[in-house]
Amino acid sequence: MARRRRPPRPGALTEFPPLKILSQIVILQSIWYGAATALILFTVLVAGKSFSVDLVLSWRSLRGDTTVGWMLGLVWLLNSLFGVISILFFITRSKLVPDFALTLHFIHLVITSLYSHSIPTNWLWWALQVASVVMMISLGVWSCQWRELRPIHFGGSSTAQVTEHTTTEAREGGDEEQGHGRGRGRGRGRDGAGEYEMVSIKPEAETS
Repeated sequence: MARRRRPPRPGALTEFPPLKILSQIVILQSIWYGAATALILFTVLVAGKSFSVDLVLSWRSLRGDTTVGWMLGLVWLLNSLFGVISILFFITRSKLVPDFALTLHFIHLVITSLYSHSIPTNWLWWALQVASVVMMISLGVWSCQWRELRPIHFGGSSTAQVTEHTTTEAREGGDEEQGHGRGRGRGRGRDGAGEYEMVSIKPEAETS
């Protein structure tokens, strides 16, 4: 006799398939690097500097003794806001925000170390990563919780329209629970089968 397969418990791996998680990480990382590249390119062109890939992938560009280094730090902090927006649109669940934010920065650490051929030793780079992680987690959790707690409206009519429609029906149709209108006129049956009209009944002639 074959065993009956137990249904998967809530929160199991079937709810978060690996391919979906991997695709979300790739999308978030691509948006993060794309936004950072665009912001750094715009900033260096305005400052009259030359653009280089080192400004994006090398940790040596983040230096506390140069204006360009501090400018890059501010740009990366601004780029964290784009990370929050992408998490809000592609993740949408507040309990997953810390995992994706930490994964995003861990991959950035690996890519930066491979590109620079060494692990970052600059204190400004590490301080920037900590500030970026804290910002993305705090703002990401808050924005996702705000989206999760938004009221859900079913149908196209709002509560005010439903209330106004109900008040109008009560004013025109009279007391529907009693099955007749107030005074002489038309009413609607309790079962809603149709309308009827109340007429006066003449008394029958008395028999002698």
